[in-house]
Parts: sequence; C-alpha cells; structure tokens
Amino acid sequence: MPDIRGLFWDVGGVLLTNGWDRAARGRAVEAFGLDRDEFETRHAEVDAPFELGRLTLDEYLDRVVFYERRRFERQTFKEFMFGQSQAHPDTLAVVERLAASRRYLLAALNNESLELNEYRIARFGLRRYFSVFFSSCFLGVKKPEAAIYRIALQLAQLHPEETVFIDDRPLNLECAAHCGMRTIHYQGSEGLAAGLRALGIDA
Repeated sequence: MPDIRGLFWDVGGVLLTNGWDRAARGRAVEAFGLDRDEFETRHAEVDAPFELGRLTLDEYLDRVVFYERRRFERQTFKEFMFGQSQAHPDTLAVVERLAASRRYLLAALNNESLELNEYRIARFGLRRYFSVFFSSCFLGVKKPEAAIYRIALQLAQLHPEETVFIDDRPLNLECAAHCGMRTIHYQGSEGLAAGLRALGIDA
C-alpha cells in the first residue's frame, strides 16, 4: 500500500460536539418553549439545503422558528445555537501533534451549514491545523454521497489509498471506504490514536 499523505477529519462528533443535532435542537425546544413536533418537522424539511449552503442561517430560522411572532429575539436564538458547540480537547491534541509534524495534509471533511461552520472554524482555531475545509456548505454535496469524497480527493490531488478518513458514523466510513479511502471509526481519542498507529502514523 502507498504511504499515507492525507488525513481527512469529520468535525462534529470527532473534533467538536455536533453543531446542531437532535440533542442540541431538543435543548432549544426546552429553552425557548417551542413545539417539538412542529420544530422537528420544519427542520427536516429544510435541513438538506441548509447544510448544502443553499439557505442562510436567517432563512433557516425564518422557516423553522420565526414563521410566527416569538417572545425572544432572533439574535438570542442564534447565540444559543452557537453556544452548543464544545471542543473535544483530547482529539484536538492528537490533531495538533500531527499538524506540528508537517508530514501530512490535514483536511476537514464535514457536513455543516455555512454560518455555523464558519463560527466553529474560528471559535476553535481549526485553521491552525487544517490546510483546507471540504464542507458540505462549500461544496454543495454532503456525506455520505460518494461525490463529496471524490471532490475532496481531486482537490487535494491525492489518490484514495494515500488517505485516511476519520468519522464517528459508520455509513460515512463505509462510503469513504467504497471510494478507496482507508478509514478509522472514531469512538474516542484513545481508539483514534491506536487506529492511527495501526496505519503507521505516530499520533
């Protein structure tokens, strides 16, 4: 097998907590007194275009929250959304060591809406580690579609067998593996380090 030259990382669930998943939305329902079923139904109807960069955050909120008058401000809800993001320090420490080695191209490969993605990149200093961000909101395609892996590989100018993809969701990993990428199922920083070592990567 060729030497590994590129490491592609999921963000939500690996480097950070998920940005706007069901748990975060559940907390929003409780905090703002929303109707859970209505909120989740409306979210499901616009989630794909939101993560593909076809809806702005304000347009998403118009459809999911502010389609009727509320007793709270839009900015308050946005700040709540952003506040759900937390770092996984042990995983970021692994990434920091790999970035310092300068041996690999490090790239993010994630599904995320535009404003939340940009906030998380800046808030957690991800530009310190990653040379490029292959995010669904930038590329207009999302995991687990094969196209996002192919585009990322083409833009990085790497062969799939020269890369490793790290994600916490099995389906995303299966589709990456089908494209020829090597994969690691993220289940914590210790398992991540062991998986990297098994591929000859000192983490």
